[in-house]
Amino acid sequence: MQALLVVSNPDERDILSFILKHAGLSVADGRDLHNVTAKWLERPADLIVVAGKDGRQLQNDLVELRSVTQVPCLVIIENPTEDDFCQTLHAGADLVLARPVSPRILHEYVLAFLRRARTVPASVLPPLDVSEVKLDPDTRTVVVLGQKPRRLTQLEFRLLYVLMVNREQVVPVDMIVERVWGFTGQGSRELVRGLVSRLRRKIEPDLLSPRFIQNVPGVGYRFTLEDM
Repeated sequence: MQALLVVSNPDERDILSFILKHAGLSVADGRDLHNVTAKWLERPADLIVVAGKDGRQLQNDLVELRSVTQVPCLVIIENPTEDDFCQTLHAGADLVLARPVSPRILHEYVLAFLRRARTVPASVLPPLDVSEVKLDPDTRTVVVLGQKPRRLTQLEFRLLYVLMVNREQVVPVDMIVERVWGFTGQGSRELVRGLVSRLRRKIEPDLLSPRFIQNVPGVGYRFTLEDM
């Protein structure tokens, strides 16, 4: 599970990064919240932590962020007033904390977010074994028909996991986009089609006649073990 950390102060970044890693997350630098939003589809995460000054720009960036994802967002700001708290929460933050933040309290808040997050950490997901396809969340690898394990990207893993836990059922495109990218608006068929194509290259014995991932035109995709 990954957190995006948006903070300008290097010392504060190091401290927050340590706390997040101690909670079991990998941590990436989000540069700024606007960039996080712009790159979300290519670089999704499971938690966003923003540490900066309160203000209209932060609130505008939060509104923009919520147009593409609803993943938990924790904001740390300097000397917030009651209005600052309310306006930041209204703009899209899930939690607002004032500096200085107790490392212990922040750690517990992060753990609470992870328990309630819609996207579950891969480290606590059970392996999926459906005889011909074995998916290991710990290593993010897939074994197909007894062949060597193939490493999956984060997005490929999420897609395959969603399809496998719903095997033999058609998963709509919009649901795939929400579960894989965290985007809650109307799904992009081209976005999903491209990811399905990349995943098929790693798991399908014959790309010209896909066996496991079936396209249901106009609806979505289905993971199946039935011979076609």
